[in-house]
Amino acid sequence: MAALRLIIGNRNYSSWSLRPWLALRHAGLGFEEEVIPLDLPDTRARILARSPAGRVPILIHGDTTVWDSLAIIEYVAELAPEAGLWPRDPHARAMARAIAAEMHSGFPAMRRALPMNIRRARRPVAGGDEVEADLERVREIWRTTRQRFGQGGPFLFGAFTAADAMYAPVVTRFDTYLVPVDERCAAYIEAIQTLPAMVEWTAAAKAEPWSMPRHDD
Repeated sequence: MAALRLIIGNRNYSSWSLRPWLALRHAGLGFEEEVIPLDLPDTRARILARSPAGRVPILIHGDTTVWDSLAIIEYVAELAPEAGLWPRDPHARAMARAIAAEMHSGFPAMRRALPMNIRRARRPVAGGDEVEADLERVREIWRTTRQRFGQGGPFLFGAFTAADAMYAPVVTRFDTYLVPVDERCAAYIEAIQTLPAMVEWTAAAKAEPWSMPRHDD
């Protein structure tokens, strides 16, 4: 198989980069990494040289270039079906795809008010009704999915899946901004935070030299 190369943004801020990175790690596929720091004068030109979409992440596999986090995860799931990135049960799989797609396209208020910033000092921020509605929807997804499909493991569908990869950056937001959670959600947050790949990503994020002041307030 041709070598896989994943191009990502800063680990501290790039939630979209984290998602396929976790999927690749879970699938056990070896891959090279290239970090393009965001918000620098040459950032856009460097990204456009690799993808016409002009955004990270980007997966390059031989002559194939895949951009967009969810598309990359789908590609990885096809390369390594034995990894179980989507649940085998059709009902669970339908739910996993639905909540992954909801995360992909939704929660705009949460994204604006609580940007991913792993290095930020942990403290709450003032939100508003729209932010709280987004946060409660996330909590509802975690609770109901765990209750219905979470037997057999600590993740949303028991074993780690693509849905967990999609929600992992939100876990960092809940931790950074001290978002209140119940016991079921707290247990899920702990499961994601203690995942070895997540521990590795977090340590690398904290060691990065780059900063984005607009996200550091």
